[in-house]
This record gives sequence, C-alpha cells and structure tokens, in this order.
Amino acid sequence: MNRLFGRGTPKAPPPNLNDCIQSIDSRGESIDKKIARLDQELAKYREQMKKMRDGPSKNMVKQRALRILQQKRAYEQQRENLMQQSFNMEQVNYNIQTLKDTKSTVS
Repeated sequence: MNRLFGRGTPKAPPPNLNDCIQSIDSRGESIDKKIARLDQELAKYREQMKKMRDGPSKNMVKQRALRILQQKRAYEQQRENLMQQSFNMEQVNYNIQTLKDTKSTVS
C-alpha cells in the first residue's frame, strides 16, 4: 500500500498546554524588555526637557515623549492581556489535572 498511495506525512504531536503557557510567558518577558527600553527613552526625554527653555524644540521633545508614552501604555496593555491569558491556561491545566486525579481515584 505504501507504494500505491505513498506514505502519509508524520503528524506532529498536538501542542501541549504547558508549552503554550511557556510560550505566552516568554512573549510577556519580551514585552517587559520593550517596556524597559521605552522607560529609558522616557527618562532621557525628561532630562532633555528639564534643561530646555520653552519653545518649539521643547515642544518637539514633548511630542516624542508623548508618542513613547503611548507605545508604553499599549505594550503594558498587551502584557496584561498575556498575563491574563497565561493565568486562564494555568487554571485550565489545574482543572484537567484535578479531573485526571479524580478519575484515577474513582476507577
């Protein structure tokens, strides 16, 4: 039969819930690094604004700082969503383990 229809491609194992949780956590860590980088940029812009007098150049720096702040807020929202998703998956994993334990106890 292998010659007539060819061999089936070996199927990859289905994704494990723990692997998914680890993947989400690693994405959260990368977002944390981006937030830290944006914090450094914001601190730099704050120092620049302290040294500057009012005028168009200070307004430009202020606009850049506001743009960075908006990016930071967006990243923080993404991180919060990822943390919530990770928590939900951990709860599901806990429930699955509890059901398996109950099943083995009853059987």
